[in-house]
Amino acid sequence: MENIVIVGTGPAGLTAAIYLARAGFNPLVLEGPQPGGQLTTTTEVENYPGFQDGILGSELMSNMRKQAQRFGARFQTGWVDETDLSERPYKLKLDNGSEIITKSVVISTGASAKYMGVPGERDNIGRGVSTCATCDGFFFRGKKIIVVGGGDSAMEEASFLTRFATEVRLVHRRDELRASKIMQDRARANDKIVWSLNATPQEVVAGESGLQGLRVRDNATGEDMLLEADGVFVAIGHTPNTAFLGGQVTTDDQGYIVVQPGTSRTNLPGVFACGDVQDRHYRQAITAAGSGCMAALDCERFLEDADAAAMNADPLLVTQEVAFGD
Repeated sequence: MENIVIVGTGPAGLTAAIYLARAGFNPLVLEGPQPGGQLTTTTEVENYPGFQDGILGSELMSNMRKQAQRFGARFQTGWVDETDLSERPYKLKLDNGSEIITKSVVISTGASAKYMGVPGERDNIGRGVSTCATCDGFFFRGKKIIVVGGGDSAMEEASFLTRFATEVRLVHRRDELRASKIMQDRARANDKIVWSLNATPQEVVAGESGLQGLRVRDNATGEDMLLEADGVFVAIGHTPNTAFLGGQVTTDDQGYIVVQPGTSRTNLPGVFACGDVQDRHYRQAITAAGSGCMAALDCERFLEDADAAAMNADPLLVTQEVAFGD
């Protein structure tokens, strides 16, 4: 029987592990096939407080993991295939067939960015291809950028990137945008944004000197052309990693876990959520870490209250506890 199982090892999960380990709960942390989360795909992180010269994303995650281990957190590799959250204690079934029983669960499985699925894209993540303008926009100061997408997120990222780039080209495979009118109007009013609509991405093109641009197909003429750029930002949405929960935890219309305002508590007692899996707006390492702290404190209070309630409900247990204490 585990006291706490933390599912996920991004900034949120590792921060929760540090706090809960320091509090003496000896949490079990389950890390999937990408330990450290999306931050490990970022070459350099310059906006995480405390690192004036920046730090590699993989190094930051490695340091946080070692810090959690130092205080007693235990790590196990495994993918949670199924969950039974119908009653406490909860049951988590892993991909190797084993089952873990736990009094509480902290869900920090993040949200996976959607990619175009074209050649050259995955090979150049962190080398010119990005899914986070706030994270990586600074590196493209004075350069040309392409943003792929047609929703509000794409409009917002394109507008943000004009602070750094000399030109931001917005590429969308349809001739109409899905973004709200106010977001479209804001983007169209920006002189730095140019438009390539009705163009389907075909390939991210890179050479020895770096990214060269994005090859697209004009849907009207069928002609392929290379749109030159130093960076390609993919803004076609994120998918929260919540499928393994089987609908037992309340989510919004996009699949993000719903937490009680100002807390990390979900609709189930003893189940908490932190990081990008419950954050559809900010998706930053620092906000994820902050929510991981919240989840740890909420979980700690829950277990303390549950233990107190159990003792009050069992007079014999109270007598035994006092006797052992003496």
